[in-house]
Amino acid sequence: MSFYNFAKGLVGLYVKPAYRMNVIGKENVPKQGPVIICSNHISNWDPLVVGITCPRNIYFMAKEELFTNKIIGVLLRKVHAFPIKRGMKDRNALRTALEILKGGNTLGLFPEGTRSKNGEVGEGLSGVGFFALRSDAKVTPCAIIGPYQKGKRLKVVYGKPINMEELRERKASAREVTDIIMEEIRQLRQANL
Repeated sequence: MSFYNFAKGLVGLYVKPAYRMNVIGKENVPKQGPVIICSNHISNWDPLVVGITCPRNIYFMAKEELFTNKIIGVLLRKVHAFPIKRGMKDRNALRTALEILKGGNTLGLFPEGTRSKNGEVGEGLSGVGFFALRSDAKVTPCAIIGPYQKGKRLKVVYGKPINMEELRERKASAREVTDIIMEEIRQLRQANL
């Protein structure tokens, strides 16, 4: 068993019962080929929650500061996290993400870039549209519906993949694609409140 799967099982043992987790639509995540999971962002727990509920192993970007501690940096890399410099174009992180997708893997993104203060789905950064257009990945929206409170039910809803073919063919902008993805997440959340 890989360290990733061991960590996934260990975290799931605590998180799933603590938040009475209800996962909907896991069958919507493509079983093969490159996939981008795009989720809203309401808590620091979100990467763990998406990581343990998604049927595929996911690679996540994490802020570079988290990797400064050597032990934490090693652990993060073992669970498929890689660093990104925030507030600037990080060509290494962009290259790494595209390589992950080129290898047929799953990339997890939180397009808002920061946690929502009120639980509502905010505006996404155009980087998610860039990855969707520059790869052959299927894009699966995900809505996390809180609150993260012990005893309260937490829902994680995976929607059907967004049809990217037409958007790629007509050379849609990264901004337009991001807006479409965010609207899908918004609708998923509204439909499952």
